[in-house]
Amino acid sequence: MTDLLNDSRISRIIQEALSEDIGLGDITTESIVESDISGDAELLVKETGVIAGLGLASLVFQFVDPEITFKKTTNDGAYVQAGTVAGTIAGPLASILKAERTALNFMQRMSGIATLTRQFVGAVAGTRAKITDTRKTAPGMRLLDKLAVKIGGGVNHRFGLDDMVLIKDNHIEAAGGISKAIEKCLNYLNASSIKLKIEVETKNLDEIREALKFSGIHRIMLDNFSINEMTKAVILISGKVEVEASGNVNIYNVLQIAETGVDYISIGALTHSVRSLDISLNVKTRSTSK
Repeated sequence: MTDLLNDSRISRIIQEALSEDIGLGDITTESIVESDISGDAELLVKETGVIAGLGLASLVFQFVDPEITFKKTTNDGAYVQAGTVAGTIAGPLASILKAERTALNFMQRMSGIATLTRQFVGAVAGTRAKITDTRKTAPGMRLLDKLAVKIGGGVNHRFGLDDMVLIKDNHIEAAGGISKAIEKCLNYLNASSIKLKIEVETKNLDEIREALKFSGIHRIMLDNFSINEMTKAVILISGKVEVEASGNVNIYNVLQIAETGVDYISIGALTHSVRSLDISLNVKTRSTSK
């Protein structure tokens, strides 16, 4: 997490979020709060869940005003109860108020993702299956969404179109069949001296048999397979490549899916349907001079 917070992409995300929120200035705060008033604040967690984004929140306050100090009272990945104080903030009150919403937006979303991920990870505990995310993230927020999945105990699938090959149904349709799609992909990668893992989406056992004819495949995705067909698929693949289950996964069926023997279970809902964790910031006036 420490290294990631030094990533220039994080700085850009924070700067854009602050610019979006503050615009030309926080008119309400500037009209009411004197510039020489200092204050203390607490990040109060109002429901049970997994904390994520503390380091990011700290950076938000620092971006707004280097005089603000931020102290964590728990850590990212901690499972906390309602009423927990996750961190304390001290410094110029006007600056704290300007940073408040942006810091909370990041923490609430990331904590919601981490909490949901932890629920799925816990549901498949004791199996070989790993819970993984997808590219169904909020535009511009993928880095943070996927970081939250990791904090929740999941693993990341590809970050973008350039770091792994995923031959999906539309590619197969465009190529005229699964074999043609794989052949074209392998030829292109070899001709371009590109070394990337290749995953192929399949819809039935026949497509799996077709994909297994190629030695360059690393993972096969079982798209919307029934539990029965998924079990047959895992037996058919027999460890030749990694197996990923995808489609219609929920907290009620994820254990059944894991028990078929798949290696990964990808869940778009981790990031595209997240419910933010309820976290608030409570401030108190401390003094009338810096």
